[in-house]
Amino acid sequence: MTERIQQGKLAIAKELYDFIENEALPGSGVDSATYWKNFEQVVVDLSPKNKALLEKRDALQKQIDEWHRNNTFELEAYKAFLTEIGYLLPEVEDFQITTENVDEEIALLAGAQLVVPVRNARYSLNAANARWGSLYDALYGFDVISDEGGAEKGKGYNPARGAKVIAFAKNFLNETFPLAQGSHDDVSKYAVESNALVVTLKDGSTTTLKNEAQFVGFNGEASAPTEIVLLNNGLHVIIEIDASSPIGQADSAGVKDLVMEAAITTIQDLEDSVAAVDAEEKVEGYRNWLGLMRGTLQESIAKGDQVITRTLNKDRTCKNLIGGETTLHGRSLMLLRNVGHLMTNPAILVDSQEIYEGIMDALITPLLTVADIKGQNELKNSRKGSMYIVKPKMHGPEEVAFTVELFGRVEQALGLPAKCLKVGIMDEERRTSVNLKNCIAEAKDRTIFINTGFMDRTGDEIHTSMEAAPVVRKEAVKTQKWNAAYENRNVAIGLATGLQGKAQIGKGMWPKPDSMKDMLATKTAHPNAGASCAWVPSPTGAALHAMHYHQINVKARQDQLKTEQMLSLDDLLTPPFAPDTNWSADEINNELENNCQGILGYVVRWVDLGVGCSKVPDINNVGLMEDRATLRISSQHVANWLRHGVVSQAQVEEVLKRMAKIVDEQNANDPLYTPMGPNFDGIAFQAASDLIFKGAEQPSGYTEPLLHAARLKLKGYQGD
Repeated sequence: MTERIQQGKLAIAKELYDFIENEALPGSGVDSATYWKNFEQVVVDLSPKNKALLEKRDALQKQIDEWHRNNTFELEAYKAFLTEIGYLLPEVEDFQITTENVDEEIALLAGAQLVVPVRNARYSLNAANARWGSLYDALYGFDVISDEGGAEKGKGYNPARGAKVIAFAKNFLNETFPLAQGSHDDVSKYAVESNALVVTLKDGSTTTLKNEAQFVGFNGEASAPTEIVLLNNGLHVIIEIDASSPIGQADSAGVKDLVMEAAITTIQDLEDSVAAVDAEEKVEGYRNWLGLMRGTLQESIAKGDQVITRTLNKDRTCKNLIGGETTLHGRSLMLLRNVGHLMTNPAILVDSQEIYEGIMDALITPLLTVADIKGQNELKNSRKGSMYIVKPKMHGPEEVAFTVELFGRVEQALGLPAKCLKVGIMDEERRTSVNLKNCIAEAKDRTIFINTGFMDRTGDEIHTSMEAAPVVRKEAVKTQKWNAAYENRNVAIGLATGLQGKAQIGKGMWPKPDSMKDMLATKTAHPNAGASCAWVPSPTGAALHAMHYHQINVKARQDQLKTEQMLSLDDLLTPPFAPDTNWSADEINNELENNCQGILGYVVRWVDLGVGCSKVPDINNVGLMEDRATLRISSQHVANWLRHGVVSQAQVEEVLKRMAKIVDEQNANDPLYTPMGPNFDGIAFQAASDLIFKGAEQPSGYTEPLLHAARLKLKGYQGD
């Protein structure tokens, strides 16, 4: 029985209540009685609207299922049907968003965006501090630099590998900050004379940058600077100089590192990368966000005999060229992803019923941000007095309008300035994609972000047309015409509605955190598509992905894209049906094994350990960053093939058990891990099975209801 504190109609789990009373409310300027009274009123007023929106989702899906069961797919008839039932809406008149008080990292800069589970303090701090990252470290520690020619990583420093790193970094300087004459490889000294960068080459000649405006500051003595600060496409690169350091003493100019301005923004996540099913787990995330916003979060980590305490980095400063000092923001600008409209949570009850978790997040997370919104903290996040809330999994403009209403009510309840709560719209549900312009219109004075999320969007694509036909193999989904239209139209509509200069247009995650060479080779596609931010899984990924934003001027690319024809709505509405199902038995088995292994590897850690995002080895032992979005596409894919007889229930059951043994072997060295075999009767294995066998009946194909139920059961939660 959960101990609860009663406040009016609210029955609040004591752990959450104590956190709000003892940690969140003090210093906020909001008194306890007023807070809980307003909290109750918002919950009572808006819960019926939330419920009605979810019922509309279900009603539309039932109509679509019925249509597919009774009709052979034909695009024009399908579009007419979707219009008739109110799924596809008439497009609103042209408009431009009017969002105000937006920090430059969101409005003006283009760069890498980190996403991290905010329940993990170490990850949260690392991400916040990933605004600046060592290029030398990122290159040395990963596969961008080959091991060939005696350049293996090893335990100690390998000079042969170091030489390759330095050569790569000097090539980056030559391409991004070219000298008027010569090469950065041949520099013997960097100095500052008369507020200009003077570069001495090994032959004794001097030169400067080809574009002298790229030099914006330095630190140390002008004749012997310790840092040279360069700027390109809005992003800084710092050449660190220390001839006495182990790296610098081997460099002709004493260069010891290149520090990249890397993760310009970070999404601290309460949603897909987090397992938080009750007050205990929600409070962990809330407490970390409160610490980030007050600048007090710290985490101690034991390394050998030492204990290292991580805290938020201070701002950087440099001497500018007009005799003063320039402050460079020291931390990534942080957005917070709340949960969507679907789930309830037992942390708070009203009339013995769990309240909607999205409403709870909206009422609590801005309270935790008051110090930053009001500028009362030393280590500021927003300098504009805004809070940036990413809102996921909204279906269509009515649900965006509901979020706007909710945020307005929260501002009133907390005495915050109107429209200080900004909205990031995740374009990851089909009804949002086909009505995206209308969705942005509903939040035109709050929108600071739209992005595409391939995994969730594909899960919804499969689920929406579940009754129609079998879909193509999972890897082939990316090549289907709907996906090209989805990615293209998101950027085109964002640009047409005035997001450039006011808001981010984003693209999704790089899923292989150890495969940085491949990321470097392919992720130029995101800024080239007009995205001003794209997700990376680590600070290392951010430091490397930053190079792409030096190669591509995103604003100029967006200006070019504005003149191009947007791909058609017809393409977007064409589901990824397989033209035939004559795959070989091996092809079907491989697809099934890959999906089931990924599902089990993720679910067992989510349910048993409460880990919502982790590097899960796939069937080939390649580590993939998995969260609920990847789980949604895999489970819906198998459910679709099961529904249409491509695979049988017995076949899926056999593969699940076989893959469970492999997952057990992959986790054998984890002392906290509970094997699923040999009996396969545990809660986690059952949850993974249910995600497939009950996949067609899950709301929008979401995984949360089954995962939450399984973890609550494992925790012995009996309800009230």
